[in-house]
Amino acid sequence: MQISSRFTLAVHILACIEIFKDSCKVTSEFLAGSTNVNPVIVRRILGQLKAAKLVEVTRGSGGAAIARPPEQITFLDIYRAVACVGSGSLFHFHENPNPDCPVGKNIHGALDSKLRQVQDAMERELSAITLEDAVRDTRELL
Repeated sequence: MQISSRFTLAVHILACIEIFKDSCKVTSEFLAGSTNVNPVIVRRILGQLKAAKLVEVTRGSGGAAIARPPEQITFLDIYRAVACVGSGSLFHFHENPNPDCPVGKNIHGALDSKLRQVQDAMERELSAITLEDAVRDTRELL
């Protein structure tokens, strides 16, 4: 199982916006060139980031800008913005375990709290990393 590539695309997009903000107009076409994905996908992700108030987008060829300082945007903010998981749960349980099976009728009780613990740990780690961390590391590699 993998988390959707929308998350890494969103981080890439935000890093580009921040790194190139003073040297050029950062448009969806520009971002598509950097990410090597279709501009429609970039615009969709920008729309999600805008809805989460992480970016401001000017219609037409106005470009995009980060809505708040990069050190105030966590990876968890980005992760949540692009809806990498449905209904807030990282793990999707199979729908109807057999209630007549001893394992089937008890599997939720055995796993639910453990899976919540794993998700909580991942979210803690994501909240400890900021967009500024990614931007700084990218600039060091330029």
